[in-house]
Amino acid sequence: MKVLVVDDSSMMRKVMIGALSRIQISDVDQVGDGDEAVTAVSKASYDLVLMDWNMPKMTGIDALKTMRAQGSTVPVIMVTTEAEKSRVMEALKCGASSYVIKPFQPEQLIQRIQQVLEKKAA
Repeated sequence: MKVLVVDDSSMMRKVMIGALSRIQISDVDQVGDGDEAVTAVSKASYDLVLMDWNMPKMTGIDALKTMRAQGSTVPVIMVTTEAEKSRVMEALKCGASSYVIKPFQPEQLIQRIQQVLEKKAA
């Protein structure tokens, strides 16, 4: 299981990586913006991407759109402060597999990760 964590906040990346380690996922790459995420996904094979929405250079939603346009089908969980229903719907329409609102408890993120991975395995 290889996961890419994308967030411009190193502290938030640490929190997400900590949640992953609680479910024995330790093969994790991390990048700080959407542009780096698109590059990483084009160069390596990931089982899951955890991506912030609001980042410099390229937003998470634009990175998601670019990844999908390039043919990537990797499950992406948007992890963001964007809580409006229209934003959630936009992310799902653009190809996000799920959504977690910041701030969150690690258990919430773990639950979403497990749901997405179960759906992928089915």
